[in-house]
This record gives sequence, C-alpha cells and structure tokens, in this order.
Amino acid sequence: MSPRFIRWLSNVCLVLAGSLLCVPGHARGEAKHEPSSPAVRSELQAMRGIVKASTQAVLFSQIQGRVKRLPFREGARFKKGSSLVQIDCDKYRAELAGAMAEYEAKDKTHRNNLQLATLHAVGQLEVEVSAAEAKKALAAIRIMEINVRGCEITAPFSGRIVDVLVHEYENVFPNDKLLSLLDDTSLEIELVLPSNSLSWLTRGGRFVFSVDETGRPYPAVVKELGANVDPASQTIKVTGRFEKLPPEVLAGMSGTASFPVPHP
Repeated sequence: MSPRFIRWLSNVCLVLAGSLLCVPGHARGEAKHEPSSPAVRSELQAMRGIVKASTQAVLFSQIQGRVKRLPFREGARFKKGSSLVQIDCDKYRAELAGAMAEYEAKDKTHRNNLQLATLHAVGQLEVEVSAAEAKKALAAIRIMEINVRGCEITAPFSGRIVDVLVHEYENVFPNDKLLSLLDDTSLEIELVLPSNSLSWLTRGGRFVFSVDETGRPYPAVVKELGANVDPASQTIKVTGRFEKLPPEVLAGMSGTASFPVPHP
C-alpha cells in the first residue's frame, strides 16, 4: 500500500450537498491527547534587608569616678564576664568601710538596749528606735556595696566592642555612656515585606540573602513574622537567620532577599 493512499485514508471524505467534507481522524472518536494541567511554578521576589545583631547593648556608668582601665578597643572580642571598664574605687571602698563601722555601732546599741529592757532599765521606745537605727545603717551598707560593684563593669554576654565612648583617666558621672556592644554569634536579617506576602510566607520558609558587601548569596530561613501589619504602608516586618553563620558577614551589612513565590 502506497504512502499516498495511507494519507488519504487518514481522513474520511463525505459528499454533502455537492461539496466534499473531510473529517479528521480525531473527530471520528479516535484517541485525543489533552494537554496536561499546568504545573505549579514559582518566581523569585526580591526584597532589601539589613543584617543586625540579635543582642546588643550600650553600657552606662552607675557611679561618678575616674576611668582607671579600658582593656578592650573597638572591634575587639570579649567573653561573658570579662572586665570591660574599671573605675577608681578608693572613695567608694572607704565609704563602705565607714558604713560597716556605723552599722556595727548601731547594732551594739540595739543589743545593749535589748538586755537593759529585760531589766526594765530602758523603755520599749528606746529599744524600737535603736532597732530602726541598726536597720538604717545596714541599708547604707548595701548602698555602698552597690557603688563598689559599679566600679567594675563586666560583659553581660560574649561578643565584640562596637564603640568606645570614653577614654582612660576621664571623669564619668552616673548615666554616662561608656561602651557599645553586640553579640556577633547570632546575627539576624531584618526585612520589610508587603503585607500580601503573608499569603505565601511562613515561619521556617527558606530564602537566599545576597550580601552587597561580600557579593555572595547565603541560604537563610524565616525566623519570625511581625506581630502586626503597618496600616499606612501595608508592610510587615520579617526576621530571618542564616542557616550557617558566615564569618565574613558583619552586623550593619545590607543585601537582597530572594523568596520563591509559588503561583498556580
């Protein structure tokens, strides 16, 4: 059978009202392959973000005095409990010693009055007044102890020095800023996304954060979603974290977060 004849048989030709009508094979009930439904695809949505330290603090002076020692400089690393600032404490130690002597005298007076009261040599009023004086002297000791502890400021966490705000031998006063610190062992990525991102964004979702300063992309995970949507800008704050903390990334660096957004 010739190929031409086979092609002719692929159509059924009918003569209707003097015209030739050729019906394709699939119209005669032959199998027809319908296109499959489109697969779920995704596109990338890019948002700007900033790298921040999850823990940071500014240390203030609690007492007045001369800065005796600043062992760490800007950028230096320290461990939790390390001595960061030492203030001359001679004055406060002397005041503590005086407060302890005052309490010792008041306490002895009170004890003596208690003994005299058993002999009805003093009245109850004298006993109560001496007890109050002893308590007052004890409170003064506690205040002096707090001042002495303020002579040395220790690190509340491990991290790095961001800024040194005083110099050695300077005189500082209560509530003066001394040091700015941050914990660089737990960096976070702060993002601000459109509120409609909540339709596909979930806690634990993965994304890629490309840091401008290093020129490299880093895998990251959504750590937390903001508690509210800003009604004016219709945005929500999102916090992410690096899957593996890159040593070359520093707090303050900025970059672009790329999220895979699913679309039907």
